[in-house]
Amino acid sequence: MKFACPLFVAVVLYRIIAADFGAQHLWLLDFSPLAALALCGPAIFPRRVAFLLPLSILMISDVVLNVHFGAVFVPGEMLPRYAALGLIAMLGLRLRKSRRAGAFLFASVAGSSAFYLITNTASWLTSPAYAKTLAGWGQALTIGLPAYPPTWLFFRNSLVSDVCFTAAFLLSLTLVSHIKTSVKSSSLASPLQENCCD
Repeated sequence: MKFACPLFVAVVLYRIIAADFGAQHLWLLDFSPLAALALCGPAIFPRRVAFLLPLSILMISDVVLNVHFGAVFVPGEMLPRYAALGLIAMLGLRLRKSRRAGAFLFASVAGSSAFYLITNTASWLTSPAYAKTLAGWGQALTIGLPAYPPTWLFFRNSLVSDVCFTAAFLLSLTLVSHIKTSVKSSSLASPLQENCCD
């Protein structure tokens, strides 16, 4: 629980800085630890914190970025993002007791794909710039709108970052678990050694 606040600040700052530099460095667009936090958070935090932490990070950073870039303060197209991230967090809650890396990595790929499909389908449905045809949906899922980088680029970046950050979270959890076990073992061994020496 004590890591929630620093993690909140770090991920908000990361999203803001990455978005600001993303125009010059396209690999930074959607390269974020947010979905991995939503997926792995339930293994670290209590249920409510695990569910609300990634959603509040998304909301705060979205508001700051929208103000910074002169966009609408809270546009309607943000809702599908929150729904998709909420689904990833719910998937994390389902995996809460699992310690299998394969299950988390598979869920990471599934979560990235679901986020991509939900948000780009929502853009296709709500944006008048897309034709409401199968070709228009294909455009929303691949090249996007002419004034922006292609949507497949966002998907690639989020997929790679989700898998990398999920693996980093899992590795951190494993290391912390091993350290706790080592400390516990050494603290149990110390009284035994003292008794042997008496």
